[in-house]
Amino acid sequence: MGNQLRFRSGQVQLVKVRVDSGSVISVGDLVYLDGDDAKPGSSFAWDTDLATTQAAFAEVFLGVAHQPSAAGETEAISVDVSPFSVYEFDVQTGTYELGDVLGPDEGSSTLQSQQLESVGSAGLGIARAMEFKASNSGLLRVSFASAFHAASANVNATVG
Repeated sequence: MGNQLRFRSGQVQLVKVRVDSGSVISVGDLVYLDGDDAKPGSSFAWDTDLATTQAAFAEVFLGVAHQPSAAGETEAISVDVSPFSVYEFDVQTGTYELGDVLGPDEGSSTLQSQQLESVGSAGLGIARAMEFKASNSGLLRVSFASAFHAASANVNATVG
């Protein structure tokens, strides 16, 4: 995705979130809430293996960054937490069915901030495929499931 936001349709719901001075966030990054600050998925702490890390990330997944934050900046940024917006996102090359569950792809013992992959369980996922792709495509339309939106399909998004 590389600093490019590919919003395609739906209702966006932006929230303003603090960023600490040590975080660098690009437009289009998958961000999580660490205490009271947004951080890019690539800075999420690795825990044991990919599945364990994806599950822990899903518990604190906030949404898609609509504004960047450079090193040293502390201005709040806008993040889309809506489960009703659709983005075209980079994915591992493959065939996807409508409704497939996706999570952040693995870097080298890190999560990628701008690429998704299919995951085996809803507890690991932060997104769903919003289209069928028969060809081996590296782009897919997806909707996200923030842990901080009560209407989200994220199993961690409960109020009460």
